Amino acid sequence: MFGATEKRGGYKPLDGNLEEQTPLNDEHNEPVLILRRRYNSAGLILSCLSTATIMIVIVVVLRTLSHPEPPKPSTCRGASLRREWRSLSMSEKHQYIDAVNCLRDQPSAIGLNQSLYDDFPYIHSRVGQYSHDSAAFIAWHRYFIHIYERQLREKCSYRGSLTYWDWSLDWEDFSKSPVWSNEHGFGGSGDPDVGETLLDGYCVTTGPFAHLSVIFIKHDYHPHCLSRGFVRDKDELAVHRAMYHPLTIDEIVSSDNYSHFNLNLEHGPHDGIPRSVRGDFSMLTAPADPVFFLHHTALDRLWWTWQQKHPHKWQEYIGRASNYTEESASLQDVIPMGDLAPKITVDEIMDTQGDLLCYRY
Repeated sequence: MFGATEKRGGYKPLDGNLEEQTPLNDEHNEPVLILRRRYNSAGLILSCLSTATIMIVIVVVLRTLSHPEPPKPSTCRGASLRREWRSLSMSEKHQYIDAVNCLRDQPSAIGLNQSLYDDFPYIHSRVGQYSHDSAAFIAWHRYFIHIYERQLREKCSYRGSLTYWDWSLDWEDFSKSPVWSNEHGFGGSGDPDVGETLLDGYCVTTGPFAHLSVIFIKHDYHPHCLSRGFVRDKDELAVHRAMYHPLTIDEIVSSDNYSHFNLNLEHGPHDGIPRSVRGDFSMLTAPADPVFFLHHTALDRLWWTWQQKHPHKWQEYIGRASNYTEESASLQDVIPMGDLAPKITVDEIMDTQGDLLCYRY
């Protein structure tokens, strides 16, 4: 059979490319060669297409890894501008202070026998504690101060935005910052001759929050006068102020790793200011001191600055998910706020001009 086929068709395999081979003079060879040529041409085309497709996929993946997807169009229109305290007019400063004091007259939003003002130190000490020393630190506080701003607006008719204290402008002597003004600020250090010595501080007797009643110390119910005790020792103060020195801030923001940035921010200026002010500001119930919110708005501004400086990492969120676990952080991690506000996920607050948040610095 094979012999008969070979004789009939006259086909004999040759070495080399088919295009270069000369077929035997047999009318039956021509259709076979045409089919083979078409088959080889189609195979070559498919091979090229496959290679091109693979290259395109590789390029897209590499671009995605190096350049995260930009923010999608949001509902944020006319983002509010958060400004530094000393840039506000006298009228704007007093409007902010009046709104903060107004929270003291509002009922608790979490159903306790206390004011809305007291809800914030309560939630910070009982819920926010999980965020420290973890990826959640700056993210949890971004949502926390957003809730504070929303309550100022909704409950106390405040029309402005949160304001921040740029302590790097006052690193040489933080006590001379205008935020401590008695007339246009939050009052100064406590008076050692009034009330009890508490948390290395004394009762604040000047400014719009003089003799403010604070009801918690950490998790304990302990009513007392708002306490501050500015550090005066030069050696101790030198250690603290190095944490919010302009060069320190520049170095922190220059890091291109979110985890390094976040933890250095926490253990740098975040710790340096409360250790300089002392009193209630140095406790987990630090939001009892209204300057806490100017402090954390300044920290949030540095995260915003970091995101602007490293646009290819604006959504980076790495490190431990919380200080209670070794699990890795994720943008889908939940940010709890107790009964003060609904739970959200981290990805909802990454963009300050997204659907939830709508502000800039």
